[in-house]
Order: sequence, then structure tokens, then C-alpha cells
Amino acid sequence: MVVQQRHGVGTFAVTVAVVGALVSGCSAAADASPGTDPGDAVRGAPGALTRAGTSKARTSMEMATGGTRVTIRGEGVYDFARRHGRLRVVLPEDPSGTDGHRPITELLAPGALYMKNRGAGVPADKWVRVDTTTLEDGNLVTGGATDPAAAAELLRGARDVTRVGEEDLAGVRVVHYRGVSDLGRAARAASPQVRGALEAAAKGFAKDAVPFDAYLDREGRLRKVRHRFSFTNQGRTVAVASTTLLYEFGAPVDVRLPAREDIYSGRVRA
Repeated sequence: MVVQQRHGVGTFAVTVAVVGALVSGCSAAADASPGTDPGDAVRGAPGALTRAGTSKARTSMEMATGGTRVTIRGEGVYDFARRHGRLRVVLPEDPSGTDGHRPITELLAPGALYMKNRGAGVPADKWVRVDTTTLEDGNLVTGGATDPAAAAELLRGARDVTRVGEEDLAGVRVVHYRGVSDLGRAARAASPQVRGALEAAAKGFAKDAVPFDAYLDREGRLRKVRHRFSFTNQGRTVAVASTTLLYEFGAPVDVRLPAREDIYSGRVRA
């Protein structure tokens, strides 16, 4: 059974649980050389990742609401050709200062997010499956870590892009670009495996424009991207900054999706 969660009753499976506690395709090769059009370079980054195949990934999601800021961190691997990945997501401490959260294992696949150690009444040996095409944010925020493929595919809708300059990032020379991604445009241009989730996000977010900072290496591969989202929860606007860092291209990725009998069929509490 697919667990579908709607806005206001648990849509943001991981993120809103934290916030609630606080308040209650193919493309041409990318080229990052100085003479390249900045928009073309950024919009070509998703195709460069598909050709690169796999990488390791680190994620962070910073949320601010009511003067309180929390950060959710993730680490794992991703296959950009198959659109499969695995992340270990660590939730922040409770407001009391105690760390009562077990790390959540997330498996990412086209159209689906699988979570283990979800808590909220889910047995420890079971997975929760969420259809990302039904989520109002397309899993850009829900899992507490933006799907690396979705983070990259958002750049297909890049506009008003400027070349900030070159810098070193973890020992790699990169070009820093800044601009705004149009959710609707990105959804129309996205690869088929990601299109449904981005179409959902284009309908669900209040604003189509998503500001970003993207860092590309000399092969046009995305090394780092930071998106800034906002959504409304319980009448309050929550600002979210999602950062994805990609490194060690070619790393082995072995993701095995759960069998049907290992997926929880009950109701998940927010």
C-alpha cells in the first residue's frame, strides 16, 4: 500500500514533524569556461551528471520558523543514470536539547521515497513508501533532504543566471553561478523519471521562482547547489535552505528497494 500524505495532516513527512515540534532528460555537454553563457552552463549540469553516472552526496536542510533554526543532515550515494540513491538522514535535537531521534534511512527512486526508522508508530523493521508525485513539494523538502536528481533537474529551469566567479570547493576548482529556477519550466524540461515530482512541486509551492547558487566543475558537473524554498505550515511561513554537495564521481551505488511485504501498510502519524 502506498502511504499518501496531504498538506496539513502530515504532508511533509520528516520536515513538518520537526517544524511542528518547534511551533507547537538529455542535454548538450555543459561547459563552465569563462566564455560560455551562464544560463546554458547551468541548464546543462543535469545532463553532465547523468553522463558521470554516480557520486557520493551530502545534504543539509536548514529551516527557520518563529525565530528558531534547525538543520537536518544527510549523507549517502546516488546513481544519476538510474535515479536511485540512498541517504542516512540525521534529525536535529529536540527543543529540550535531548537527541531522541534515530537516523532515518532513505531510499530514493523515480516517483517514490522509502523511509526506515520513520518512527510515529511504524514498526522498526518496516519501510514507509511515499509517492513523490502526490507530494505538494515533489520531495524537494518532505524527506528532510532534497533528492539529488531533483536538485539538479531544477536547474533546467534556470533564468537570470550570472557568473559570480571561480573558487575552490573541497580541493576542486569550480565556477559559481547564481540565479533563479522556474519550477514550471524545470518540470517541462526535466527527465521523465523526475518530471512527475517537479510537476507536483510546481503546483504545490506558492512561488514558482526558486533562488539558487550552483557550483560547476570544468566538466560541467554539478558539485554543489543551494536552493531556497518557503512553504506554509500551521499558518506560519517556513524558510528552507537546501544544500546538496556531490563528490567522488564513479563511487559504487547498490540500492535495493524494499519488497512489498517489508512496506508498512498502516497509517503514519505526522
